[in-house]
Amino acid sequence: MLANGVTVIFEKNSSKSVAVELMFKFGSNFEGKKTLGLAHFLEHMLFEGTKKRKDSREIANEIEKYGGEFNAYTTGDRTAFFIKIINKRLDKALDILSDMVANPVFDNRIIEKEKQVILKEINMVTDDPRLHQWILFHKSLFDRHPAKNPTYGSVKTVKSFDRKHIADYYHSHYIPNNMIISVVGNARNIKEKIERYFGSLKPRKLAGRKKIKEPLQTKPRKFVERKKTLNSYMVLGYKTISRLHKDSYVFDVINAVLGKGQSGWIFDEIRNKRGLAYQVGVNNENENDYGIFAVYAGLDKKNINEAKKIMLRQFKRLERISRQELEEAKTHIEGSYTLETEDNFRRADELAVWESIKDAKLADSYLKNIRKVGIDDIKSVAKKYLNDNYTLVVIEQK
Repeated sequence: MLANGVTVIFEKNSSKSVAVELMFKFGSNFEGKKTLGLAHFLEHMLFEGTKKRKDSREIANEIEKYGGEFNAYTTGDRTAFFIKIINKRLDKALDILSDMVANPVFDNRIIEKEKQVILKEINMVTDDPRLHQWILFHKSLFDRHPAKNPTYGSVKTVKSFDRKHIADYYHSHYIPNNMIISVVGNARNIKEKIERYFGSLKPRKLAGRKKIKEPLQTKPRKFVERKKTLNSYMVLGYKTISRLHKDSYVFDVINAVLGKGQSGWIFDEIRNKRGLAYQVGVNNENENDYGIFAVYAGLDKKNINEAKKIMLRQFKRLERISRQELEEAKTHIEGSYTLETEDNFRRADELAVWESIKDAKLADSYLKNIRKVGIDDIKSVAKKYLNDNYTLVVIEQK
């Protein structure tokens, strides 16, 4: 850790590239009613020019002229910016990222332009049922937790943002003592380099987030939105647990049993055997203080009830899982996790996410915790969480 509070993570390997991820422990779950979407808006604004680099094109060109990649994302709990580039250009990546966070220019003209971009993004999500179903699902699933709100906010809040809103949020959250810098690749003298580029940032008092006690769901919920589409879309799921709960590893294994590609139980039963849907899948999220487990399908409305029954049957079937099915799920996780984290950016992100939750070292015990999951764990978790008190969201074709 630097003296100003920046947390530094470095993992050296022998690749020809290096990935740098700059993560703030701040996302849409920290927002109030009037500031919904501000974290996502700030993510956009930091690419829009600095005191040294006049606009987004100049920032992009400095990375792309070296064949590098750059991007960013916002979730409920974090905002991240990353650059992946050949290792001899590491200083360039650090220079650009430090400039973006130290010297943003919140120009009123750019703010108004970016509002239009984000309003188009909201429209795009609303137009696409495969994206919009998740907005509706979160809204229906949570009562109190801010995870019920879309990361992008709302049309009303985005239109209301002004320079003061943006600058105030920036100065209270984009601070070194709330920052993780994760570097993975073939590089040297990382701490000294990060000290050079980020050491002069001044720490400030950190605005925290209230912990929300989300009530248990005691009966099934259903929400239907009718839309002019050729297909219907359904999500059936539950509130679960946070990433640090031991059952989160059990959910990772259940996710593999039900959703590992075309051989997962959900895909096999709904598409392979019955041809009820084209797109079928499973979504498992475990965050700082909440979790979600859901299955989804795009299908004709006449098949929704049958698909729902099949989904619930597969949850019950978990209570009879065989040793072989369990072992195959674990080897699937081991293989896919290893392949994914061979990519320097994926690994940098993985380490930063674990650090934002508790400690980057937990990434290295992940597979060990997966191997510990036994048949009895699967049975008890399926019975406890995947019950009849589900939330079902349907976008139904008119």
